[in-house]
Amino acid sequence: MPRHSFMSSTFVRARPAVLALALAMLLSGCQGGATPSSSPTETSTTTAPPASSASVPEASATPSAPAVYKPADAQGKAQNVPVPVMPELAKENSKAGLEAFIGYWYATFSYATESGDLGPWTATTDTSNSVAAAYRTALERNYTQGRWMAGGHISTPAIEVNWTPGAAVQEARVQVIQSEIQYFNSDGTAGKDATPASNIAEAVFIKFTDGSWRVTDNGMIVG
Repeated sequence: MPRHSFMSSTFVRARPAVLALALAMLLSGCQGGATPSSSPTETSTTTAPPASSASVPEASATPSAPAVYKPADAQGKAQNVPVPVMPELAKENSKAGLEAFIGYWYATFSYATESGDLGPWTATTDTSNSVAAAYRTALERNYTQGRWMAGGHISTPAIEVNWTPGAAVQEARVQVIQSEIQYFNSDGTAGKDATPASNIAEAVFIKFTDGSWRVTDNGMIVG
């Protein structure tokens, strides 16, 4: 969706950086072993006790299949969109911690765009400012009355933190790449015109309060 314009001259050119996320899933099963039978005892006068008729349920050896992610398209909304997980480093009040948090924060907005779930994003954003309020309103409007969006994935290949020790609010410059967004009505017909893909620089302002980071403002850098 269109980004808010923000004038800034306090940042130097961002150094190239590549952030990669790898996801591994381990599935394990279980097997049951057979119990060897005891040797029969020779006797001509004793009758062997009857075998127990109680049955023991077998343990299932088939693990549950993981939910399969399906991106949105003209046939319907995205399904099983992976929810971003905040890395432990992003909880630290440090330059490295802030850089990790910024990557996570943009991932939550990407998730909200694709799924319509704003929970993780609003939990780390001051939505009282005009920019965040506009983002929230637009996302909610595009997911009401059965509508949905397709695309809009966000990546942040370059993050440069302008760290100031002891500052109440820290600043960063971020390269934000977002794929095209398509809009659909509840019956699958096309909604408003698509938002084209974009590659912009944004200024982000973040405050560490009550033991966690929170974005207080952000906007596109122009000029």
